[in-house]
Amino acid sequence: MPERRRFRTPGPPRAVHGVTLERLNAMPAAEAETALLDCCASREWARRVVAARPFESRQALFDTADRLWLLLARSDWMEAFRAHPRIGESKNPTEASERQRAWSKGEQEKAARADDALRVELASLNDEYEAMFGFIFIICAAGLTTKQIINAMLDRMKNDGGTELRVAAAEQAKITRLRLEKLLA
Repeated sequence: MPERRRFRTPGPPRAVHGVTLERLNAMPAAEAETALLDCCASREWARRVVAARPFESRQALFDTADRLWLLLARSDWMEAFRAHPRIGESKNPTEASERQRAWSKGEQEKAARADDALRVELASLNDEYEAMFGFIFIICAAGLTTKQIINAMLDRMKNDGGTELRVAAAEQAKITRLRLEKLLA
């Protein structure tokens, strides 16, 4: 007797990296916060975004995420910054999720392929930057070469502390947007 095959009827499309907007809107708060923390590691930001649900569109989520990010305290921004590996390095903080580690690795793909001389220069500049500002260098590195990152860091090291904090926060917002798009891919 021939083997019978089972066929499944196709359901709604599933997101590759995460969830649909409808699912994000319907998730219990704790589950939604966990998903959002992969996009931005500020617990206060994630709580506020969850509280703002439901979102009528992806754009509404993105706009709300940006608006709420700018309303946060410096300590919330620092919490998000600490979840990133140093630029050019692959070691994430131990509390980073598997998804965060994978996304960071992909975002820094070009920097990871740098030659040894550029890696040494980047490591030295990372140390200098952190000594100047008290936090790691945050840049939306997706698609950037190591040389472009170094040039941006050198340029930003001319900033005063308040200006650089705002620039780093704006870069974090770009990273968050990319990750929200990946979450809802």
